[in-house]
Amino acid sequence: MAIPIIDLFAGPGGLGEGFSTLIHRNKRVFKIALSIEKDKFAHQTLTLRSFYRQFSKDKIPNDYYDVLQGNMSTQKLFEKWPKEAKLAKEEAWRAKLGYDQESAKPKEVDRMIKKALKGSKNWVLIGGPPCQAYSVVGRSRRKDKILDPEKDERVDLYRQYLRILAVHNPTVFVMENVKGMLSAKMKESPVFKRILHDLKDPVSEYKLENPEDSRKMTCPGYKIYSLVERSRGGDLYEDPVFNQEDFIIRCEDYGIPQTRHRVILLGIRKNLDIEPDIIEKHEYVPISMVLDGLPRLRSGLSKIENNDDNWKRVISQITEKLFFKEMDKSVAERIEKVVQNIKLPQKKSGEEFIYASVSSKHKPDWYLDNKIKGVCNHVSRGHMESDLYRYMFVSSFGKEYKKSPKLQDFPQKLLPNHQNVGEALKNKKFADRFRVQLENEPAKTITSHISKDGHYYIHPDPSQCRSLTVREAARIQTFPDNYFFCGPRTSQYHQVGNAVPPLLAYKISKIVREVFRGIRNEGIPNQVKQEV
Repeated sequence: MAIPIIDLFAGPGGLGEGFSTLIHRNKRVFKIALSIEKDKFAHQTLTLRSFYRQFSKDKIPNDYYDVLQGNMSTQKLFEKWPKEAKLAKEEAWRAKLGYDQESAKPKEVDRMIKKALKGSKNWVLIGGPPCQAYSVVGRSRRKDKILDPEKDERVDLYRQYLRILAVHNPTVFVMENVKGMLSAKMKESPVFKRILHDLKDPVSEYKLENPEDSRKMTCPGYKIYSLVERSRGGDLYEDPVFNQEDFIIRCEDYGIPQTRHRVILLGIRKNLDIEPDIIEKHEYVPISMVLDGLPRLRSGLSKIENNDDNWKRVISQITEKLFFKEMDKSVAERIEKVVQNIKLPQKKSGEEFIYASVSSKHKPDWYLDNKIKGVCNHVSRGHMESDLYRYMFVSSFGKEYKKSPKLQDFPQKLLPNHQNVGEALKNKKFADRFRVQLENEPAKTITSHISKDGHYYIHPDPSQCRSLTVREAARIQTFPDNYFFCGPRTSQYHQVGNAVPPLLAYKISKIVREVFRGIRNEGIPNQVKQEV
């Protein structure tokens, strides 16, 4: 029997996807029992993926691929497969966790969790509260050095996680958040110190706010472990000792093709005397390993009609512009060669689905699914003519100098017409507002900001002259190609940017599996009966 998982603040399901991908003896080691997500479109993505998981990998119905190809609606799919659709809808619950009137009541959340667990005492809680309040960028925009839960409810949403630990007592939990939480502060103490204190003894913290509800709670608390560093002291019967930086997972060190740095905590119930292993390191994976196998596209066009002739005309005019004469000579020569040899991509600016032959040099068994017969969520944004010139310059500069240019490297007449450009040039703040992803390196972090514009996510190939598509961002985030993102394109980008890389989650799931195997082998209380 698979080990149940409850996934809070699930987003599009990256963390859950990694856990549910772990197979032993042709069976899933973990099963998502309940995913909770408030966003409409992320919830649709979760539900569709849950439907996919109702089948074994070799028995996915062709109708699922018809949805990816745009030949069938999700509604029609669910009508044709009512049993699996019902299970998927029960698994993916659209609800808000929080303290306002729109949030699900604690009793309703508890009822849904108990129903999903079906009496299992050995299970895993995963997820992470929304992280914008902790992020360094979010704090700089807010201009508050001290976080206040009364002004920003996201600061205290981890208490939802805490309450479920206290009430439901999972065997293991995995909690993810941004690196900025390590430096965030509240009035009483640093945020991270407070969170660690609370997670180690969730009932004690819960009693302060809910003395009546907490009387019957028996949660023994949790020992908190790093997934990438071994304990610096302590023993199995005391809290392990870590520096707070030990909890940062630098994804590029573990086979993920991006420099995503996140805090991930592994909690193990204190009555289980098991010390977990850590994730094995992996050599860097450059983005070319995952992007090169996707169909080439040209950029879309905004302000003018998006057709091939207009695109080719705009690109060919770059060498005639005044800024071209100011340009670095080596970069200018490279651009001239690109313009002279420019070819319109066969798939133009892409579509929500493209019939094509696709490949991946990195983990093809992970990414590829021949039954798709192409690629979905692969369509270019529309860009203004002036931005196309900047994209051409930035990507060509990256090819020539193996780095992304700063604004100081731009020809004067190519600088964006923004009020704060002068300040950026003077103070070098946000001087990399146009950033190319370098083909021979892991990408910079894919974040939700990619939903707003593509300036930070320029494709490394100058001949395509565009920002990354949703599918390219998804590949960098290690989502399999058959993972379909629902909703409008802005929401698709947002979902991808907010997700935990599934391949990283898969590696974490192996560590958690060994914890459960240790419980079984040692005969510790609440012994696991599942086959792991």
